[in-house]
Parts: sequence; structure tokens; C-alpha cells
Amino acid sequence: MMLLQRLSLVVLIATLAGSLVAVQTPGAQYFGRSYNRYDYGDSNEKAEFYWSRLRYSSRYGGAGGGFGDYYGGFAGWSRDYPKADRQFLLAMKRLTRVQTRSTEQVVDIDAPDDAEHTLNNYPWVYAVQVNSWTFSATEAKHLHDYLYKGGFLMVDDFHGTQDWQNFMNGMRMVLPDRPVEDLQDSDEIFHVLYDLGERFQVPGEQYVNTGRTYEKDGYVAKWRAIRDDKGRIMVAICHNMHLGDAWEWADDPAYPERFASLAFRIGLNYIVYGMTH
Repeated sequence: MMLLQRLSLVVLIATLAGSLVAVQTPGAQYFGRSYNRYDYGDSNEKAEFYWSRLRYSSRYGGAGGGFGDYYGGFAGWSRDYPKADRQFLLAMKRLTRVQTRSTEQVVDIDAPDDAEHTLNNYPWVYAVQVNSWTFSATEAKHLHDYLYKGGFLMVDDFHGTQDWQNFMNGMRMVLPDRPVEDLQDSDEIFHVLYDLGERFQVPGEQYVNTGRTYEKDGYVAKWRAIRDDKGRIMVAICHNMHLGDAWEWADDPAYPERFASLAFRIGLNYIVYGMTH
């Protein structure tokens, strides 16, 4: 894996660079930087942390496939992509001493091991709209092995009863026998960097116009997880919330700072936990 020295992250992240309130600056755009959705930066840039996003096949048809899916048609895996990813990376650079690559990396479960976009190169991966995912038997086995080898998966942006059932249909293909648990305020993942014992539902951008924090029948935020036999969280489940939208809209003065701040803190805690456990 690219991140060979996980323990160095503990030392680097111990020196926090500032307040998350600074993430949302009225009038600023992308932390004062220009943004080009087609600029993928230097793929050879060396770093200690590489943000990766999971590209998967959709149960509704063809949301995987080639790189053209980034911008053509609907692809559930690419919701809020790439702006949310880059906004998060900019926040991570500002708020920690972790050396991160400036641009994100899309990864595929079934990519060959010698490909840059192979999942096995990235021990921490983010996935959205997971109510629409499905896997072949080979993909399910690869993802299962990745998680048990120490990989960490964070899922986000799915809402309500039906989305949960659809998510679990896919998850059971990967981890058929692992229980899902509700995380407690005292769980370590909420305290590895920021103390997040008190949390609240983080809505998507629709809140700006509607004042509504929920989508579908997902009225209450659910912080859940799947652990391995040693108690390590392998899958962190953010249900009935939309953290990626909060990252994406953090530079919009109309989007409330308290939602953006919590969303960034959650993401940073999950990264620190995933890279040190």
C-alpha cells in the first residue's frame, strides 16, 4: 500500500494548524484557490495520504465503467465529485500537518494490482450513494479481503429505510456474517483527534432553501460500523446524512458553518482512526 508508515500520521496530525471555523470564509472560493474540475494535478505527486473514492457498479445499471462517467450521465459513486474531495483535501492541508496529495484518486475494486487505481494501493476509501451499489462475486471477494487486510471504508449520503435495505443487500455480498452496530458517543473513533461525543444530523445543500436536515424518511442520523474480529472498525457508516455535500458547499456563505465544521471533523477523525488502527 502507498501509505507504508501509518504511525507517522499520529505524530504529524498531533500538531493541528487552526480552527475549523476558518474553513468557511464568506466570499472565498475553494479556500482562495482556483478550481478546475478537469485538472487532475500531478498523479505522481508523493504524499503520506492519498484521498481515494470508490467507483462501483450500480444496481440501476452502468454507473461504473470508464472515466467518462465522471461527467457524463448519472453515476451514484460520483455524487459531489470532485469538488467535495478537493475541498476536504484543502481543509486537511490547512488543519493538519499531514502531507496529502492535492487531488483525489478514483479506485476500482477489480483493477489489477499494478494499476494506479487499484483499491489495494489505498488503505482508506470513501464511497457515496451506496444504496445503489452491487458487486460481482469477484468484486465482493476483493473488497472483503481488502477490509480484512486492514483497509478502511467510509460510506456516506444514503437516506431512509429503503436506502438502508439496498445498502445492506450489497454489504452482505461483501461481509455476509459481520454484525452492524450503532456507535456510541464514547467510541474511540469520535475522539482520536476531535472530541465528537455530541453530534447532529448534517444535511445536504437542500437545507439552504428548505431548512430541512433530512431526506426521504431518514429523520435521525445513524452513526454505525462493522468491525473485524479484533474490534477494529472496517466500515464506518454515515446513514441519514450528507457529509460530502457539506464539504462541497463549505465555501458557500449560505450553507451553515456548524454543519460544514462537523462534517470536516468527522472526516478527519475517520481518517486518523483508519490510518492508525
